[in-house]
Amino acid sequence: MDSTFDAESQMANRKRRIEMEDLSNVEFETSEEVEVLQSFDKMGLKSDLLRGIFSYGFEKPSAIQQRAIMQIVKGRDVIAQAQSGTGKTATFSIGVLQSLDVVARETQALVLAPTRELAVQVQKVILALGDYMNVQCHACIGGTNVGEDIRKLDYGQHVVSGTPGRVFDMIRRRNLRTRSIRMLVLDEADEMLSKGFKEQIYDIYRYLPPNAQFMTDPIRVLVKRDELTLEGIKQFFVAVEREEWKFDTLCDLYDTLTITQAVIFCNTRRKVDWLADKMREANFT
Repeated sequence: MDSTFDAESQMANRKRRIEMEDLSNVEFETSEEVEVLQSFDKMGLKSDLLRGIFSYGFEKPSAIQQRAIMQIVKGRDVIAQAQSGTGKTATFSIGVLQSLDVVARETQALVLAPTRELAVQVQKVILALGDYMNVQCHACIGGTNVGEDIRKLDYGQHVVSGTPGRVFDMIRRRNLRTRSIRMLVLDEADEMLSKGFKEQIYDIYRYLPPNAQFMTDPIRVLVKRDELTLEGIKQFFVAVEREEWKFDTLCDLYDTLTITQAVIFCNTRRKVDWLADKMREANFT
């Protein structure tokens, strides 16, 4: 697991043009009226948004972007599903940015995410793609200073990306005004609904204007279930009976396999910090 990068490598990565995974052979289940547009230029997007898209590194839309962006722009509700790393976040971010009236400093789109980290990631993507639009986007998440949220929201934000709990709190405090919200996005919707956010999402929805864009006769852009796994990735699991055996098992994997880079997920931040220290002690990073 390589956790350090030199400055030259970072600059190269920033300048590298983003190459989306080739999904030309992936079979989608889409609504009949979905048109496939293979160029951002054909989508009728604002010139400043196009500049942001190309500056971000996109050269051509990914398969999910070819099918879903225009449906969002047209004002249709969309259920979009594809593999990780195929540009889903950029898909709805572009749709949101195209719909904004940046002259009006009011919240016009709300993105709800299941974790703080994901909400911040969405904020960063929206700010990057909207760099030439002077768009304001705030991440409204738990574990941060409430006063800072209030200050940012009172200043005026075109888009708010946040976790349901903090977003609902700001709505109840009337610092997040919902009167101009036209679009609601649920990122990782299946995970959010399975994690018990359903009631909070419904509470938030009740505060939105009646014309807010949310699940009215939705367009579906879905990858067939048996094609959801990314090509080239083999999946397996190791059953470990006791918690204290997990680290030794991980070390065995590193000793057995040739691993140059890896991402390891843990269920708590404390566990992440502990594991990172143990991996360094074992000279794996």
